[in-house]
Amino acid sequence: MQDITFPSQLLEDAVEEFSQLPGIGKKTALRLVLSMLRQDKERVEAFSNAILRLRTEVQYCKVCHNISDVEVCDICSNPARDHSLICVVENVKDVMAVENTTLFKGVYHVLGGVISLPEGIVPGDLEIDSLVKRVEEEEVKEIIFALPATMDGDTTNFYIYRKLKGKDVKLSMLSRGVAKGDELEYTDEITLGHSIVNRTPVSFEV
Repeated sequence: MQDITFPSQLLEDAVEEFSQLPGIGKKTALRLVLSMLRQDKERVEAFSNAILRLRTEVQYCKVCHNISDVEVCDICSNPARDHSLICVVENVKDVMAVENTTLFKGVYHVLGGVISLPEGIVPGDLEIDSLVKRVEEEEVKEIIFALPATMDGDTTNFYIYRKLKGKDVKLSMLSRGVAKGDELEYTDEITLGHSIVNRTPVSFEV
């Protein structure tokens, strides 16, 4: 793509920052910045403050590691949720996807990724030990594996399965309504909901 000639260093700096976001190229970044220039100053200040507060004030739930405004997220602190049922997901977007189905009434455990040796992500980089600790210290009856239906997702499922094998907890996974290679955030709510309701026992051939 031909380089953009900027009439202002301030404009160029703003475009450069926007273009650092995933999926945002220089042309899209320029369009967004020019749009902001047309907004009222108060609106732009509100936008800037929201981003700054997000980065400086957001917390991660000390129980499930979901994004939260407080130490323990609304889901984990909700007595109406079934705390004996834990859905294990890769990231915060997956929590949002499952919640949007309105069919899951348990709680979550966010790993913060999946095991991927090519990318240098090993079990110690993820919240796996804290999941095992929850199973050992809380009255957990069932763990639902809701990780991506990919090789890395399956590897992570198997690793956790081995860590929990022999413990008094039921292990299940999403039914095949979620196709191989699919990520939860791109699965429609009806399909995902049915996959949770019709989950199947975990079975690994070793």
